[in-house]
Amino acid sequence: MAITITGGATLTGGANMGTGGSPSPGGGYSFQGSNFGYATTGVSASTGEVTAKIQKFSLTSDANASNIGDMTVARYRGAGQSSSTSGYTSGGNGSGGPVIDKFSFSSDGNGTDVGDLTVSRNLTAGQSSSENGYTTGGSPSMTNVIDKFPFASDGNATDVGDLTIAMNGVGSQSSSTSGYASGGSTPSSSLSNVINKFAFASDGNATDVGDLSQGRSRNCGQSSTTFGYNSGGSNPSGPSNRVNTIDKFPFASDGNATDVGDMSSAASDPAGVSSTSSGYAVGGDSGPVSSLNNIDKFDFTSDGNASNVANLSDGSNGPAGQQY
Repeated sequence: MAITITGGATLTGGANMGTGGSPSPGGGYSFQGSNFGYATTGVSASTGEVTAKIQKFSLTSDANASNIGDMTVARYRGAGQSSSTSGYTSGGNGSGGPVIDKFSFSSDGNGTDVGDLTVSRNLTAGQSSSENGYTTGGSPSMTNVIDKFPFASDGNATDVGDLTIAMNGVGSQSSSTSGYASGGSTPSSSLSNVINKFAFASDGNATDVGDLSQGRSRNCGQSSTTFGYNSGGSNPSGPSNRVNTIDKFPFASDGNATDVGDMSSAASDPAGVSSTSSGYAVGGDSGPVSSLNNIDKFDFTSDGNASNVANLSDGSNGPAGQQY
């Protein structure tokens, strides 16, 4: 299926999105959401067009998503971030370019354009601290840039560091102190298994702190309070080059990931969303260029497979994920 932007060019390929941080119910910062998850923008399963949709689903009960608004530009392959009050989508293919869009968690509605990244790019990863959103890696002209933008005031991002290598299609995770970028494709077209880590407390470069169970790109990330997860992606050994692997690695100590379960179906380019008890892999591409409507869910408290617990209102390839 061809991917088209209304009034624009025809595109092909998949996408990769990251997730952002959310507040804990008690008011202290943690990455997870306790109310709703979001899948923003992406390629529509019903029309094949790149969209600006904001889709919202419950984190407290398994139920289908609803469309609650639109971002300012249609895009896919963007990154997602979350503050305590707002969700963000940054960069992306299509009309996304460098744009940082923001939407409110307190009321359903459209997003607003609040700033720009330092480099226009797609296939990026998104991380979130309590104070800032981060956008890492991406293409074209494959980059290692770590961009940072503030949540307290609208404005442009600044370049605050570098990943260990330029890459795109990276999964993203966030602990209370650090951002992670895992997997991805490198300039030599090889698939990376590297887990990059950078500190939130001070600007600087990332370090290589471990490896995924396999090299893969266009995966998504989820985070509990103690572990980072990397789900799905593309790898030549998978069906239609897609994989269903769920990897897990610890935040407390640097080290390698282990394979702890499978998604309900192999997919690249899903959005990663995290609740206080579960990880979600939302939408994606089952190949070739087939937009999924799956909302997959897996438990943080025990290792195991994900189950398809609900559906998006419109299947989406390459959405960005947020949680509240």
